Amino acid sequence: MKVLVIGGGPAGMLAAISSAQNGNDVTILEKMNMLGKKLLITGKGRCNITSSLPIEDFIKNIPGNGMFMFSSFNNFNNHDIIELLEKEGVTTKVERGNRVFPVSDKSQDVQKALIRVLKKLDVEIILNAKVEEILVDCKDIDENKENENGKKQESFVYGVKVSIDGKTKTILADKVILATGGKSYPGTGSTGDGYKLAEKLRT
Repeated sequence: MKVLVIGGGPAGMLAAISSAQNGNDVTILEKMNMLGKKLLITGKGRCNITSSLPIEDFIKNIPGNGMFMFSSFNNFNNHDIIELLEKEGVTTKVERGNRVFPVSDKSQDVQKALIRVLKKLDVEIILNAKVEEILVDCKDIDENKENENGKKQESFVYGVKVSIDGKTKTILADKVILATGGKSYPGTGSTGDGYKLAEKLRT
C-alpha cells in the first residue's frame, strides 16, 4: 500500500515509521528544507522528549476529554519512544518534573535518530514539498447515502497535489496521513497548513 505522510515533524516521522514497519511503501512530504525543524528548538534545544509519568497521568492532564487519547497512548506510549531512541544510541535521563531528555542534551541527536530509522525502513523523504490539496473522489457502493442520481456513494482519498521546488505535480496514494502540526512557530513550518487542507475536505 502506498502511504503519503504530509509533514516531517516528530508526529509525521513517527507515523511514517509505524506505517513502514507495517509493510507499506511510505513517502514523507515536508515543505521545509529539513525534517524535524521545530523539534530542534524544543526544550530550549535539549528536546523534552516525553514525561516519565504513567499514562493515567497523561490522560488527566489533557484538557477536556482525556480518555479520547487512551487508545493512542496505549498503542505507542512514553516507554515506546524511549526504547526506539535508545535502540538508535540516544540514551535518556529523567529530570525535575518527570521530564525526559537525551543524556547529551542535544535535540539534534533525537532528530538524527528518527531520520536514521526512516532510512533503514526505506521511507522516501521529499523536502521543499508544499502540499496544496488532498485529492478526493467518489465511488459507488452498496450502502451509505444516495446521491442526486439515486446511486449510493462514498468519498475516498487517492493522492495529493504538491508543489516541489516550485513545480506542481500529483502524487497518487492509497492512504494519506495529515501530520502538519498546528500554528505555533511559523519559522519552523507550523503555519496552519493542516487546518486549510482539512477544511477543504469538508467541501
